[in-house]
Amino acid sequence: MPRVKRGLGHLKKRKNLMKRVKGFGDGRKKLIKQAKTADTKAGAHAYRDRRVKKRDMRRLWQIKINAAVRELGLNYSTFIGALKKHEIKLDRKVLAEIANKEPKVFTSIVEAVKK
Repeated sequence: MPRVKRGLGHLKKRKNLMKRVKGFGDGRKKLIKQAKTADTKAGAHAYRDRRVKKRDMRRLWQIKINAAVRELGLNYSTFIGALKKHEIKLDRKVLAEIANKEPKVFTSIVEAVKK
């Protein structure tokens, strides 16, 4: 049976790995063993942080809405409760955007909820 050396596949695998860890620091971008672990961990963090990003954005929207609503004499929880009570179906992302870019419209929403 002939001997198989697998040179091309091995080189291609290494080349792709080194491409992925290009911007990493110290030996993690040069040494294969360290590059492999760095790549694995980077992938794990990327997977986790795609979910964390959604949480962070929701928190940011809540902070923006709270700041805008407090200027108009309410707080976040009473405002959101009143929105649900009046069946105004705007999500937090849209409310934060309106509060930031269209303060007059946001004020009218708050006034509608206060009644």
